[in-house]
Amino acid sequence: MELIKNHLRQLSVKSEAVSQVTFDEDWNVPDVKPDVGRMIQKKGEVEVAEVQMGEGRARVLGSLCFSLLYVSEGEEKRVCSLEGKLPIDENLNLEGLSGGDKICLKWEIEDLSIHLIHSRKLNVKAIVTFQAAVEELRDVEIPSDLKEPGEISMKKKEIRVLELGVHKKDTLRVKKEMAVASNKPDIHEILWKDMEIRGLDIRSGEGKVEIRGELFLFVLYAGADQETPPQWLEQAIPFSGEAECGDCTSDMIPNVEVTMVQNTMEIAPDADGEERMLQMDVVLELDLKLYRETSMTLLQDVYTPKMKTVPVSQPEELESLLVKNYSKCRISDKLKVEESPHKILQICHGEGKIKVDEARVVENGILAEGVLELRILYIISDDEMPFYAVETAVPFSHVVEAPGITRDCRYHLRTDLEQLSTTMIDSNEIEIKAVVNLNAVVLKCRQEEIIREIREEELDMEELQNMPGIVRYLVQPGDTLWDIAKQFYTTSEEIRQLNHLTSDEINPMDSLLLVKKVE
Repeated sequence: MELIKNHLRQLSVKSEAVSQVTFDEDWNVPDVKPDVGRMIQKKGEVEVAEVQMGEGRARVLGSLCFSLLYVSEGEEKRVCSLEGKLPIDENLNLEGLSGGDKICLKWEIEDLSIHLIHSRKLNVKAIVTFQAAVEELRDVEIPSDLKEPGEISMKKKEIRVLELGVHKKDTLRVKKEMAVASNKPDIHEILWKDMEIRGLDIRSGEGKVEIRGELFLFVLYAGADQETPPQWLEQAIPFSGEAECGDCTSDMIPNVEVTMVQNTMEIAPDADGEERMLQMDVVLELDLKLYRETSMTLLQDVYTPKMKTVPVSQPEELESLLVKNYSKCRISDKLKVEESPHKILQICHGEGKIKVDEARVVENGILAEGVLELRILYIISDDEMPFYAVETAVPFSHVVEAPGITRDCRYHLRTDLEQLSTTMIDSNEIEIKAVVNLNAVVLKCRQEEIIREIREEELDMEELQNMPGIVRYLVQPGDTLWDIAKQFYTTSEEIRQLNHLTSDEINPMDSLLLVKKVE
């Protein structure tokens, strides 16, 4: 018997690996930079230049890039900045990895610290955690019918499944400009910059994926006149873009990972030739997975009184959409600043990053616990060198509602920062408010027996002859008309006619008259 099969594309994780890279390096201040006196603030980023794949192994090449804002040593104290890089060359053991596989690579910087050994030498310590997953596309063949059914009875059911419609990687380039306010001096040197993507909104469309959000910018700069203190600019610039996906439709469910892999900021002249413009160029890497919810017919069994049919099946794990929920978590806290030698006069900028330490399934939801890592740059009442910074972590706990979720379900949880505000309460206390997006797509996993082939065998005539020709049968819990017909070598139609049934619906303890039908 030849089966008619439909193809179902699903993505599965073939292999996973976690690796940590530890840094503890001394780093010399470049000759062109002034001596380091007091450190104000620091930050770090990972740049992945290349991922080389071999049999069972992936090699990650890149750099840990760090930035430091500091006050120069000596009588003429100035705000200065420097940048450095430490090389990364790490091997990840991924069982079953081959050259054509796709790797999903994530990383996180933990415990970055920069210590001053002396004015010309720094000690940089950090831990970078890499998480890698190898994903493979599975083509599951779902039998739905027979090519030549004839008088063969078939048992079928409708199933809801989630199919992978699009899986690709792409990039989105965001280019923006920002002008200096008329009451501020020209830009001579960029001392510090922060560029964040906030409030991401990702939607599937016809032949494309639409991405909207805000490019949140902060820049601290020095003017040409060294007597003028450093100036700063802060602005949120909306952006939108599209990634082409030929097979994408508007009803698809997007699961998109967005990573900022490159950001540059350059000084540019305005229409009058004065250096009062900033040009930003940001590259976002998109890992696009778009799912389609569909209904399929699954052939479960076949039967005919003419021969013995033996379905050969194997279990397959199929996925269906349980729920998708775009949830928001509001965070608020108050921070006492006790490190400053003087009172706080003004807050310049607050930068935040969401870190989820643990996510687990609870009753009817996903509990996400983590921290908002925050760095705040502010000014104190010290005319000579007013800039200071403080770092803190604000814990949060939030349940993303997912009715019906169990520990057997799989889920994808994406987090991003939508809003962040830091406001002075008084001269040594800051109020922190933030809104975090937690977007979850929950998949229900279940095992189904999938028929691969149907073998045909001769009937056991001796067994048939020993069976009674007419039987009065009491329906048992779990029985179906089709199962009874197969067991007693008759057909569902014959049972309905003999018992004057208008449908296949039967109830426990119903009495059925059965007549063996063998030709």
